[in-house]
Amino acid sequence: MKIYNTLSRTKEEFVPIEPGKVRMYVCGPTVYNLIHIGNARPMIFFDSVRRYLEYKGYEVNYVSNFTDVDDKIIKAANAEGVDSSVISERYIEECKKDMAGMDVRPATTHPKATEEIGGMIKMIRQLIAEGHAYEVNGTVYFRVRSFKEYGKLSGKNLDELESGSRTLLVTGEDEKEDPMDFVLWKPKKEGEPFWRSPWGEGRPGWHIECSVMSKKYLGEEIDIHGGGEDLIFPHHENEIAQSEACSGHVFAHYWMHNAFLNINNVKMSKSLGNFLLVRDISKQYDLSVLRFFMLSAHYRSPLNFSPELMEAAKNGLDRIQTAMARLRDEAGKGIPGAESQQERAAREAFTYRFEEAMDDDFNTADAISVIFEMVKYANTLEPEKTTAEGWNALRQNLLKLADILGIREPEETILDADIEALIEERQAARKAKNYARADEIRKELADRGILLEDTKEGVKWKRK
Repeated sequence: MKIYNTLSRTKEEFVPIEPGKVRMYVCGPTVYNLIHIGNARPMIFFDSVRRYLEYKGYEVNYVSNFTDVDDKIIKAANAEGVDSSVISERYIEECKKDMAGMDVRPATTHPKATEEIGGMIKMIRQLIAEGHAYEVNGTVYFRVRSFKEYGKLSGKNLDELESGSRTLLVTGEDEKEDPMDFVLWKPKKEGEPFWRSPWGEGRPGWHIECSVMSKKYLGEEIDIHGGGEDLIFPHHENEIAQSEACSGHVFAHYWMHNAFLNINNVKMSKSLGNFLLVRDISKQYDLSVLRFFMLSAHYRSPLNFSPELMEAAKNGLDRIQTAMARLRDEAGKGIPGAESQQERAAREAFTYRFEEAMDDDFNTADAISVIFEMVKYANTLEPEKTTAEGWNALRQNLLKLADILGIREPEETILDADIEALIEERQAARKAKNYARADEIRKELADRGILLEDTKEGVKWKRK
């Protein structure tokens, strides 16, 4: 398995720190509003990375945080006249709903920044003690030039950054020793949440949060660190500096970054009015369509969102799920007997090519192409010419591979005629005093979303 490592700018063979285990950290959202489709891309992609690693037999410790203290959260809280925790908790819950809609599995741990302040204070104290940080009037800064490898992830040179565009600077307060030094701890302002620290009441800077949460839940060295490419500089660059200055070890062995998302070929932004929330998409499409759309392109390629492309994604997903439903519904019609050698060879060839795509830097676009070929093959099969075992093995194989991408078999539907037939059977069972069978039918229908009501006019039914 090869991963494109942003640090080395090459594809590298994946070798975990500990055989059979993967420690993976992905930067999560700042929870001041509903998540947008830009937030959704890393959530969906890294969820499939995790699923594939688990498919390959790895035990994955997957950590993705919630940034629940931030200027935007505080601004929203002040506007509503509530505590900032009210805003963050509200949008954490809304984020989880959207994640569930996109079939993004909960992380092993979803730490919150506000619950890890003690660890942040401890790391900052160590950085000060070792000369990597300093305090001025209640603000603590990281001394960037104390970390000789600063810039190794982004490829940015410190001297060029300092003399170049001011927009590249992390911050620019006059009290800093160097314009490139960044904030680890900031003093409180009126109306802001704060915590007590050796440098006075205040709150942590953004960058220190992920370093501390990653260390606590994954250890000083991790296998994979992921996020959007907009985080490479300064956020991930600063994480490396803090973490490695403290530990003396490599922080993350593989850095993975997904490319930007555009709307109708224009970069998404609030100022342009083309800002789309996941919740907006859910009003038009099942969020499984959004997931399928996101994975239809390689994660390192810019992705363009448009209504036409979403419709194409919906049609493609429908095609796959229709084939899944047919394989399920006609499973009992196959020829009795074991899977033939030809059937097994065809099935294994699809698996090999799917894994080949995913082993090459998690190429979900090529993996989806293999799924389509499986569907095309499945649609040519006839139950009366296919062994029952071969039919079921192909179905199970398709479900297993599709699940890595979050493509699910559609729920089994029950036709009105089938419902009426079961109700008649239930009535006959009751007349024969076979109450056990009558109860079985009621339960079977309930499990399939059909509620029965016995009335004076007879049995009435409705869908849940």
